[in-house]
Amino acid sequence: MYAVVDPATGEQVKAYPTATDAEISEAVAGNAAAHAAWSARSIAERAAIVRRIGELHTERAQELGAIIVREMGKPLADAVGEIEFSGMIYDYYAENAERLLADQPIAMADGEGTAVIRPSSVGTILGIMPWNFPAYQVARFAGPNLALGNTVLLKHAPQCPESAAFIAQIFVDAGVPSGVYTNIYATNEQVAEIIADPTVRGVSLTGSERAGAAVAEIAGRNLKKVVLELGGSDPFILLSTDDLDATVDAAIFARTDNTGQACNAAKRFVIIDSLYDSFLAAFTEKMLAMEAASPLSSAAAAANLAGQVDRAVAAGASLATAGERNGCFFPTGVLTGVASDNPVYREELFGPVAQVYRAKDEEDAIRIANDSEYGLNSSVFTNDADRAYAVGRRLRAGTVGHNAFKADFSIAFGGFKQSGIGREGGVEGLLPYLETKTMIFETAPNVG
Repeated sequence: MYAVVDPATGEQVKAYPTATDAEISEAVAGNAAAHAAWSARSIAERAAIVRRIGELHTERAQELGAIIVREMGKPLADAVGEIEFSGMIYDYYAENAERLLADQPIAMADGEGTAVIRPSSVGTILGIMPWNFPAYQVARFAGPNLALGNTVLLKHAPQCPESAAFIAQIFVDAGVPSGVYTNIYATNEQVAEIIADPTVRGVSLTGSERAGAAVAEIAGRNLKKVVLELGGSDPFILLSTDDLDATVDAAIFARTDNTGQACNAAKRFVIIDSLYDSFLAAFTEKMLAMEAASPLSSAAAAANLAGQVDRAVAAGASLATAGERNGCFFPTGVLTGVASDNPVYREELFGPVAQVYRAKDEEDAIRIANDSEYGLNSSVFTNDADRAYAVGRRLRAGTVGHNAFKADFSIAFGGFKQSGIGREGGVEGLLPYLETKTMIFETAPNVG
């Protein structure tokens, strides 16, 4: 299962053995045993180690970046940028852990006594990570959990075993005690057993809707906390602009960043009628002028996207394309005329192919944007912030950006509908991984 296959060449670089059942049992037991001492440390002590993890990411960004390039194909500069961004995430939780995890005194409603709400760790949390951001996704999950006092079992994507091992070594070198963070090359069957183990108190998965449903079923059966960040077919709504060229550039970035392989990337471009023709012409020209400089993550990913595009055209859509697929290198493309009965209308395209829709007016744009089983990210481009706010309130998506398509690790991120359950980032991102203990006092204690 676990192997590095360079998508640029198709060459298998290295294979890693899947863990034995005994190794998995040992890892689960080790994490359970480590929790008591780790959670008993002060927040400041844990934060200092989390900060060092971030520093080591920055110091070793070139080494880890080279690994990511051969695992999933992104350009080295992008991989290094991802790792440095990951370092910032660890630093954020190190800097803010004491504030985010502080005890909160609350006056009782009857006026008699004081309650203190105390955030508490829960134990071991299993993280199941995707291949498209091998360092960032781990940081977003592990940073807050370690700061909180939980222990972490980390199952990375099967095509990212080398980066998983490298990151695990960073944790060791940063001073993370044995059993607090453990990398495991587990099978799907072993994952099911891990989730069922009574010492494992929650699971976080970033991946496909199918994988999320399978994990949620097992977690629910075993009464475990679950966070799912799944797919997205996110709308980019254009209502007005003072600078069409800049808007088109933003749209190009929103569709092609990470070669279009991001759950929260813009995938459906919903353009108001008065701007549709001019936007489509400029957008298509710039999209098709882009070279396929980086491969998709795997031959399977490229074949899957090709099949989706073929089905879209067979069902009546029009395709403007930059050329022919070459192995994992996929040409940029623009699909128009995708009717609501076209199978691709309901699918997520994971790669550098955009769908562009004409909206009669603002109301129609909102209808098209919401006409999806997904609801992860979205953006509203207009020179009127009040208009963006009014439209954003009506969008069924976890994030709405005004004239931007981005997420930030200091604020909550997650989806509506089939895009997932729970949130990561900021205060809300801590909630799925903790328990709140309510303590009631006759007289107010000194809460430090």
